[in-house]
Amino acid sequence: MGSVAVTFRIMPEDADTDLESIRSRVRATLGSALRDLREQPVAFGLKAILAVAIVSDASGGSDLFEQSLAAIPGVGSVETVDVTLV
Repeated sequence: MGSVAVTFRIMPEDADTDLESIRSRVRATLGSALRDLREQPVAFGLKAILAVAIVSDASGGSDLFEQSLAAIPGVGSVETVDVTLV
């Protein structure tokens, strides 16, 4: 089994949600797998957080991270937007 780089788009519940709090919890959740973390403007002041993590390509490797990210307070949704072999 190998590894893949997975990009997650993390949407806050609304434009007033504290993104720095979400960013710090994303860092803690992804731990050493995290490679990049940045904000992406969406619309009307709403910003998404894009997180790139290196995970095992075993069955369900990124699903556990996606579920953990969705459980962070203030997160409205989490979507896997890209998967690339490493």
